[in-house]
Amino acid sequence: MPRASIPGTPTTPGTLAVPGAPATPDRPALGGSRWNTFPAAGTTLTAREFFTATEPLLQGIIDDNDLTSADIAVLDGQIRATLALGTRETSLPLHLGPDSASAARELGAQAETIGRELASWSTEALERLLSDPVPLPAGPLVVRSHCYGHLLTPPAADLLLGRRGGPVSMQLYNEWLHQLVLLRDALLPFTNWQGVPLLITPTGLRHTEPARDAFLTELLVRQIRHTSIVAFARNVVTGSSGPAGYGFEAGGGTALPAVLDQPPLTAPRHLLTWRPDPSVGEVATYVAELQDYYAAPRTLVEDLPPVTTASGSLAARPVTTPVIEGTRTARIEVTHEGTTAHVDLGQALRGHRFAHRESPAAADASGTADAWSALRAPGLVWTQGGDATVDATAQEDLVVLALLGRLYPENLTLRPADHSAERSAARTTTDDTGPGRLTLLVDPAEAH
Repeated sequence: MPRASIPGTPTTPGTLAVPGAPATPDRPALGGSRWNTFPAAGTTLTAREFFTATEPLLQGIIDDNDLTSADIAVLDGQIRATLALGTRETSLPLHLGPDSASAARELGAQAETIGRELASWSTEALERLLSDPVPLPAGPLVVRSHCYGHLLTPPAADLLLGRRGGPVSMQLYNEWLHQLVLLRDALLPFTNWQGVPLLITPTGLRHTEPARDAFLTELLVRQIRHTSIVAFARNVVTGSSGPAGYGFEAGGGTALPAVLDQPPLTAPRHLLTWRPDPSVGEVATYVAELQDYYAAPRTLVEDLPPVTTASGSLAARPVTTPVIEGTRTARIEVTHEGTTAHVDLGQALRGHRFAHRESPAAADASGTADAWSALRAPGLVWTQGGDATVDATAQEDLVVLALLGRLYPENLTLRPADHSAERSAARTTTDDTGPGRLTLLVDPAEAH
């Protein structure tokens, strides 16, 4: 299992084709129809490195259109409108509201954060390139860019197609704008998006378009599956597809859900974190041990040993199995007084995604189950006899995550110990055949 890392930890970059670097036999000069010198086999760049590599396109626009500092506000407004949500010119027509799915809300917040940062980079680059241009030794840049239908603001349309613009400026701007939209979307699955190593080819990020289309279609027309987020993330890092899973590893690191190094109560449910790990070589997908948790054996919470004394502090660590045919599994190993319990990491992450938040007060529960007894129970722990609480206060985050993998995920609530809200509207009721409500009591966020 990869070690935890601080979000934003930089990865080891690939060979960066710096705009303006001297031409060599292996790196033809910029200009003419060439806006980059990415190798045919592709290279690995971070978001900032790739953005810098697109600057020849901006330079071509400045040169062909005789742009001045007075024009920067127009192009700044355009890129902000394209990367924002809810504008006429938006490139991501994702409408969010209080009833939106949690995955859509997380990805929408990512889009807004990343879009604002990319727009700031763009304005800074335009201001710099006016006084410190990128050399284009092969001549003025003329690029054919297939239109992707991005709408222009009226001032931008006038600048690029009217006053001083024309087909050359418009094609250059279209290509640059589309590359930035692709960049924003490629980064959506990742919490530490500035450190993710992206596969870049001579067409920039256009190789991600089929995977991006599938990803965005599912995001916009249904509740997107976690496996679809992982599949898209894998494609932008490796350029390849693979088995459905909850995370993956590739050369130089792993992409697994953010909750592995954040408190389960506040961690994103659907986003991944890239964790650099030089020991990782081959590409592999993390898959759950049990694909259909409905079929898993179950233990009634009423059948667990009665609580006499608190379990005390439990210790946990992640362990992985060897890669077999491109997949591997992982478990959370929990120990207590020399005894060990194992919980499948895939099921634990399912439980974290499915668990309700903002639950009722602890006094509503009719019984209390011991955390260690629940972890050692065979199958998934559930109740049909009313509400029950499992107390995980004072336990480390990985133990809480393990419990989320041991408790049956339907009608499961994750609640801070000091919470005293009214009954949650998300709660379902039991008819003596379905699962009763299980509440996992954890330390409040401020305790971390």
